[in-house]
Amino acid sequence: MYYGMHFNSPLRWVLGPSLACFTRLWYLNRVRLGHFHEENIALHQKYGPIVRLGPDLYSISTPDKAVYGFASRFPKGSWYDGWKHPSPDRWTLFPDRNIQRHAETRKRFQTMYSLSSIIGYETYVDDCVRILSKKLRNFALSGENIDIVHWFQCYAFDVIGHITYSQRFGFLDRGEDISGLMKALERSMVYSTLVGIYAWLHPYIFAIMEKMPGSGASGRAFIMKFVQDRIDVRNEQRKKIPSEISKSQHLQDKPQDFLDRLTDAHEEDPSRVTAYHIFMMGLSNIIAGSDTTAISLSSVLYHLFRNPRTLEKLRQEIDEIDQRRECKENAFSFKETQNMPYFQAVIKEALRLHPATGLPLWRVVPDGGATIAGQYFPAGVVVGLNSWVAHYSEETFGEDVKEFKPERWIEAARSEGEKQKRMEAFYMPFGLGSRTCLGRHISILEISKLIPWLVKHFDFELEEPDKAWETSNYWFVKPVRLCVGVKFRKGIL
Repeated sequence: MYYGMHFNSPLRWVLGPSLACFTRLWYLNRVRLGHFHEENIALHQKYGPIVRLGPDLYSISTPDKAVYGFASRFPKGSWYDGWKHPSPDRWTLFPDRNIQRHAETRKRFQTMYSLSSIIGYETYVDDCVRILSKKLRNFALSGENIDIVHWFQCYAFDVIGHITYSQRFGFLDRGEDISGLMKALERSMVYSTLVGIYAWLHPYIFAIMEKMPGSGASGRAFIMKFVQDRIDVRNEQRKKIPSEISKSQHLQDKPQDFLDRLTDAHEEDPSRVTAYHIFMMGLSNIIAGSDTTAISLSSVLYHLFRNPRTLEKLRQEIDEIDQRRECKENAFSFKETQNMPYFQAVIKEALRLHPATGLPLWRVVPDGGATIAGQYFPAGVVVGLNSWVAHYSEETFGEDVKEFKPERWIEAARSEGEKQKRMEAFYMPFGLGSRTCLGRHISILEISKLIPWLVKHFDFELEEPDKAWETSNYWFVKPVRLCVGVKFRKGIL
């Protein structure tokens, strides 16, 4: 029932684009153009804290705890159905709309993604930092300009492959899209973003498009096969290991990867960790573990090298830590980066200015309705907050909200007042509440290990320093490219 079209609806006075009163086609078209994160901010500036984007589809501008808190009863909206396989028995953690099942699954696997567990994967990340550093040294010697966004995605893909399968995919070695995985992921992303707006069409469209080479649906099928093949190979390896020997130890001397930990748990209790759980978590790592980190890395580098004073301040902090290190040939440890307060502020500010996701996080108002931002919403209405809208709140972050200013976080922490609480409440680069990204610690680990190393050793000259970078938003707000020249930092060989 479309409450927004009824004259007696409590939402009849909520403003928005005229066409949005009658159809979601307006929203579909605007999302299709790939810049809705910017338009979403402008819509709230024009219409206020609540904006109609379609019949029973409303964008909100504040992170209401009833909607996004840990005890929220608001399930995810139907848009997320576009991100799962049409088969009812195929589901993954990110798009799961079943609150109870999601909570149980998350609880089952969250220890694998805890900060203490993730730190055990540092050696995997170190390997990838070394390879990328070697590539950048070659580019510095040759004078060749590169698209650093592409290389950051190569890095993120190889790290997540290393962590999940103890095997890098080889993106960093070859500098190219191995097996078409990047392209398949991109096609799948566009497909899911758009079809989710009319999610009831997804099963019918998918059945046709998965047979069409180059389509978003075929891209998803490719990724699913890719993951299953990796699992099958590992299962064959484990069958050849004598039962009296620890299978994981026999396979490698390094820390257990995700796949082995999942398989061990499955063999111990197949009812608790099923074969599908192994596939589902392996798939989730690949889909969510590359683009988000590459985008965040790109944002940190982009804003640093467009703000020389901030870069110099960060370098001073890094150099001071580096002088006290015994082994300067290795990347900074994660623990060392946690003792860099300015660097931590740089990360937060870069992720505030450019969060990876750029569409509203849709939630369905539960039975009984709810009051949000002073407005009553009947049950069944869909509401959503875009992280870009939250992050560009002038009331929260100040009139200089568009400026890259890491100091704002340091100043807020010193005040320890309502200002800091509000900033933290509006900061949501990895989502909010019980649906916060499970793999956020992996992303932060990758950023923490790589950026200080790059800042210490290299200078990057933006090919177009006075021009804002171009982005494309199909759920993830990806920089189209960021061409840079690579140079050795003065005094660093």
